[in-house]
Amino acid sequence: MNCPRDASILRIDKDHGIEVERCSQCHGAWYDFGELEELEATAAHSEDALAGMLQYSKRPSELKCPACGKEMVAFDYRANNVELDACTEEHGFWLDAGESDRVRDIMRERARGLDRSTSVQRTWKREREGGFKPGGVIDQIRRLFGGR
Repeated sequence: MNCPRDASILRIDKDHGIEVERCSQCHGAWYDFGELEELEATAAHSEDALAGMLQYSKRPSELKCPACGKEMVAFDYRANNVELDACTEEHGFWLDAGESDRVRDIMRERARGLDRSTSVQRTWKREREGGFKPGGVIDQIRRLFGGR
């Protein structure tokens, strides 16, 4: 396969333990269809963190799929400021240099957010089941909003 950016030959390489095809010139990498999810899983070890829509604001890409030659679609990865390119025939994804690290950062942050949410839910459940004791979370919220 050839690089969709500069037509250099893609070489087999490892990225975070995943075998990808990498360009030695631009350092971008081709991730076969399931490999992007594998990359995400290296940073977020929760099924919940992997859930949700992957492609936002789809638009035509300037790149052609190195597997089939068809024009790819560019998109904002999980509604973040990271533009990835995907084959419309689901052959895979093109990540420019450094984007695999950005994907991992986004997934780590998603996992932290889910952990915080889970912690808040557990606290709420304990408070609710315990009858909202004085000095508890509900009491603090009431005081915050001027209640008694």
